[in-house]
Amino acid sequence: MKRALSISREQNFAEWYQAVVSEADMAETSPVRGCMIVKPWGWGVWELIQGALDKRIKETGHENCYFPLFIPMSFIAQEASHVEGFAKEMAVVTHHRLKAVDGKLQVDPESRLEEPLVVRPTSETIIGDAFRRWVSSYRDLPILINQWANVVRWEMRTRMFLRTTEFLWQEGHTAHADEADALQETLKMLEVYREIAEDVLALPVVAGEKPENERFPGANNTFSIEAMMQDGKALQAGTSHYLGTNFAKAQGIRFQGASGDLEYCHTTSWGVSTRLIGGVIMTHGDDDGLRLPPAIAPKQIVIVPMLREKPEDADVLAFCEKLKSELDGLVALKAPLRAHVDKKPARAANKRWDWVRRGAPIILEIGPRDAANDVVTLIRRDRLRDGDRIVSTATLRAEFLAQAPALLAEIQRSLFEEAKARLEANIRTGYTSFDEISDYFGKAAEDDEASAFKGWVRAPWSRPTGAELEEVEARLKAFKLTLRNVPLGQAPVSASCIFTGRPAVEEILIARAY
Repeated sequence: MKRALSISREQNFAEWYQAVVSEADMAETSPVRGCMIVKPWGWGVWELIQGALDKRIKETGHENCYFPLFIPMSFIAQEASHVEGFAKEMAVVTHHRLKAVDGKLQVDPESRLEEPLVVRPTSETIIGDAFRRWVSSYRDLPILINQWANVVRWEMRTRMFLRTTEFLWQEGHTAHADEADALQETLKMLEVYREIAEDVLALPVVAGEKPENERFPGANNTFSIEAMMQDGKALQAGTSHYLGTNFAKAQGIRFQGASGDLEYCHTTSWGVSTRLIGGVIMTHGDDDGLRLPPAIAPKQIVIVPMLREKPEDADVLAFCEKLKSELDGLVALKAPLRAHVDKKPARAANKRWDWVRRGAPIILEIGPRDAANDVVTLIRRDRLRDGDRIVSTATLRAEFLAQAPALLAEIQRSLFEEAKARLEANIRTGYTSFDEISDYFGKAAEDDEASAFKGWVRAPWSRPTGAELEEVEARLKAFKLTLRNVPLGQAPVSASCIFTGRPAVEEILIARAY
């Protein structure tokens, strides 16, 4: 069966992913190692994700602001556990000038900075410094801010959207008078992330708390949403952290309480990134390319006029423009419908396959006969094929206009339900020992790309800590497994821990992951 991509998910999932990013015209590699150029179609997806999330961030009482890209080394050094977590990934600026020597540019040794500057890997330290100045009384709290920014983490193995040296994200930072308020904020934003993932990206997730060894450096608690990709691996799609008073103590963020005593603020941070786009690709894509949920499709309905350089082409184009105008006046998924007429001078079949690869939810093909009979020929991207046959449906224009918003909502729901069914069908339970889990997963291939599909395991555990947890981590690492999170809202557990044999206190998800 001929597909729009040259490689299938089954042949090599990693190469298939790269092919989708390229063929869907989402992004390309840049001259800078590990960085990417986000192309208009990919940027359009990000703008829609950003808009939906920004709206919810503001609805929950947060305000947007911006902090510098460069962070003084002394700020980073104030928080020991934070530094340890990011030290190997930090890019550092040591000089501020170049000069020409024998016609060649080089660093001017006389321009060395008195204090090196770290290129932002995350902003807890520099924002904490601002909080120290902004807070003096309990009346100043809570502080609820967010910034949309780029960050740099010097990754060794990169993959577009999933893990790049520079990436885009939002990072929220808040300061509170007490632990209860800060924890409530942490979980509130986790729920916002879950809602965005499931309702906007059609990406089913499991929300839960990360184990001690997977916490954000310097945090008391880290919570995440985890999504299952089509190869069975987990993708951490968003995190929310309760930082306790750790950063406040390191940076002197104190306030005068109602009793008159000086107290340390309780702080939080939370963020999602362009990694979400990678999650959408690996959750919804097929062997013909990307399938975009309509809520984040820059063009939800693409109209392809079938032009033949004949006089009737003018009638076809007029019909298409009228149809677009009518669609633009509709509302779908609580927003103005986004329609587009592809008038590029190319064969209609080539244009159709271009939009198939890009994942446009609905593609309409309009020829002279369609225009004359007031008919549209419709292709649904989520149900593109029936075996080898491309499924298309002829519908009267008026009937299509009447059903278009509901059809887009149905496609959004269909993609979510398909992914939700896959997630639920591939979380295995009932294991009583680690040996059973290791037998299920088996040894991963050396490059970890060619290993057979395996889902997740949900297993009882006793929440080991310290050296005992390090031993658990080492046992998992031999199978390229990681502890993902402890799902929230669990029923009481009556079983033995698969690692320690002691009575379990909860169940935890175990998986291979990106």
